[in-house]
Amino acid sequence: MKVALGQFAVAPRWEDNLSRIVDLMRAAGEEQAALLVLPEGMLAHDIADPDIIARTAQPLSGPFVSALLGASRTWPGLAIAGCLHVPDGAGRHHNTLLVISNGAIIARYRKLHLYDAFSIQESRNVTPGTEVPPVIDIGGFRVGLMTCYDVRFPELARRLVLDGAEVLVMPAAWVRGPAKEDHWRVLVTARALENTCYMVAVSECGPRNIGCSMVVDPLGVPIVQAGEAPNLVFATVSRARLEHARRVLPVLANRRFARPELQAD
Repeated sequence: MKVALGQFAVAPRWEDNLSRIVDLMRAAGEEQAALLVLPEGMLAHDIADPDIIARTAQPLSGPFVSALLGASRTWPGLAIAGCLHVPDGAGRHHNTLLVISNGAIIARYRKLHLYDAFSIQESRNVTPGTEVPPVIDIGGFRVGLMTCYDVRFPELARRLVLDGAEVLVMPAAWVRGPAKEDHWRVLVTARALENTCYMVAVSECGPRNIGCSMVVDPLGVPIVQAGEAPNLVFATVSRARLEHARRVLPVLANRRFARPELQAD
């Protein structure tokens, strides 16, 4: 399966971001990618406006998602994954990861772990989800969904893999800071290696966030990585590589804590 990583700096106006995303969809579709992963917060972003979420959030029936659904019909073999803020009906919002394909929403996930860390408080505007993300079929692979800060909680990645995920897809807006690029690479690599799965992680770039979108294979090998600037990069997810990794490194089969003989009475 060919995957495309659409890294860009999200603009304050949703119309500008929609135009950028449609261009990325066209480029990914022309390369016959089965999956295009976009950043977290792809609807709107402004580093100088802390209240932009409240001003710009749209329902799934709004013009942004409706336009994406329409554009996706042009590329029926391409699934598109990315996050936007959706009003929750009570004056707050859900950070919602959508997967769109051929004019339909085929999966949605409300971010479980909110980024209340490093002097940022995502929960000021956002209500956390309450459900484990789905695992869906894309391009002949079982794909699990995560969002940004979720990567710091290894139990979620493990749960998705135990539910059948072979590829984990993670839109993000990874904030700059001391050693934050190292955190990103270590965590993305660890989630792939400890679960012998692919990680497809796409971060927004720009003045606040690091970019550095990457794909890591099931043995912890980075196979593609973008830099700090907007970019569209491609990688191939290999069934043979996945099966090889799970054969030579059978950590999922060798787990002890899920075995009945180790459970408490």
